Amino acid sequence: MQEREKYRLQQSLGYQMSIASRQQERRLDIGLKPLGLTRITWCVLLAVGNEALVHPSKIAEFVGIDRTATSRALRQMEADGMIARTTGSDDKRMTAVRLTLKGESLLEKGTPLAKSNNAILDQRLDANERLELRRLLKKVQQGEDVALSRL
Repeated sequence: MQEREKYRLQQSLGYQMSIASRQQERRLDIGLKPLGLTRITWCVLLAVGNEALVHPSKIAEFVGIDRTATSRALRQMEADGMIARTTGSDDKRMTAVRLTLKGESLLEKGTPLAKSNNAILDQRLDANERLELRRLLKKVQQGEDVALSRL
């Protein structure tokens, strides 16, 4: 009987990327939680406040989540007073999103936390390694056309 080839979890690139990602996510979650934010709500604040995206479909595309998750996040953020949504005067199906004063304040408070979190990774790699890692991660993501339901 031939011995089967064993799968070595610790040697898997996917596993290593997942662990590195979860470490980064956990630090960010810890920083955002006192502000009442999640990674998704933080990303939506960035999409609207920094990138001037106002349409839910564009926000979903920017964040990398599906439209259902985006709608759920926008509903919760509106209830929490972070964003306001308006419908189009000509086309009631069109929705525009904007930050409220609370949303702008949270974006301002969260930015140093996110920068500090990224600085930890930046300190572990030199400039060339960061460029190479970005290049490789983009390459790995190519061809993936699946929006996520959560981050």
